[in-house]
Amino acid sequence: MTPTHEIVIDKVKESKISKIDFDNLTFGKTFTDHMLECTWSDGSWKTAEIKPYGPIQIEPSSKVFHYGQAIFEGMKAFKDPDGEVFLFRPEDNWIRFNESAKRLAMPEIPKEIFIEGLKELVNLDKEWVRYGEGLSLYLRPFMIASENGVAAAPSTEYKFMIIMSPAFAYYKGDVRVVIASEFSRAANGGVGYAKAAGNYAASFYPNNLAIQEGYQQIIWTDAASHEYLEEAGTMNIFARIGDTLLTAPHNDRILNGVTRRSVIQMAKDHGITVEERRVSVKELNEAAGNGTLKEIFGSGTAAVIVPIKGYKHEDFKYELPVLTDSYASQLIKALKDIQYNRAEDRHGWRVQI
Repeated sequence: MTPTHEIVIDKVKESKISKIDFDNLTFGKTFTDHMLECTWSDGSWKTAEIKPYGPIQIEPSSKVFHYGQAIFEGMKAFKDPDGEVFLFRPEDNWIRFNESAKRLAMPEIPKEIFIEGLKELVNLDKEWVRYGEGLSLYLRPFMIASENGVAAAPSTEYKFMIIMSPAFAYYKGDVRVVIASEFSRAANGGVGYAKAAGNYAASFYPNNLAIQEGYQQIIWTDAASHEYLEEAGTMNIFARIGDTLLTAPHNDRILNGVTRRSVIQMAKDHGITVEERRVSVKELNEAAGNGTLKEIFGSGTAAVIVPIKGYKHEDFKYELPVLTDSYASQLIKALKDIQYNRAEDRHGWRVQI
């Protein structure tokens, strides 16, 4: 084992990369050779380790299983045409990870473990990052409560890990959504803004109901009245009415998406008018009815930018028009050109490995 920047590295004896069919990847099912692990106990973080990817040993009484202290981030690494590898806005993910940790009474992770650990891990498995349209390496930092015991209190031990998965498209085919009018994702004062595992678990049942109706996702509305758009299960939501791009403002119910912020900035760079404000379902339906609703699309790390083909709200259904030069197509090209190092990075978002 060789210590590097206080990170102990134990390399695999033989890579499994030659056995991977990169042309037929299922999102989040295939993982690279190595993972990072670091333990917090006795009030401090211990030495981080990069070691072969594999099962971890944890007791059935570990508090993560009983009280849900679990958070995560979604990130990506990209390879440019010359074979150089880049992270995209990693510090923003580190900051948000610690915001989630604080809300769930978990210890914050130091920058040198999160950022430097990512760099070391990606560099070690950089052959898993393939160049090509839509190809990337999906990075999943996460933290769980690992203390043994079922007393209802915050854990005194935690395990921080990073695993990595070669990825292609998250959504395949057309995406249509249901606008929620019964179930809620988050409420004022809750954990909606955090990347808490339980936020996603609670969305699965309503989303399954939507899938049974032939839809792929739910657009959540505010829990108090179900009158205002908030976000989808895996994406922030944008709507184009006329020539204005609308999106719900960040609050304690809505995830402050890194891709969302990137889309807003790129839209402004392209001269597109952006309004971060409350958008009512009534306004959306009226715009659909009078023909001014041009686009709806979602944004997220895994999904990137996904055009919504149609939506349903109670008894109202609407199919979006097919546009030859949509805002979604302009913005996804601009975003990918930065991520794949094909365009100038005016905002300093790329971090080279």
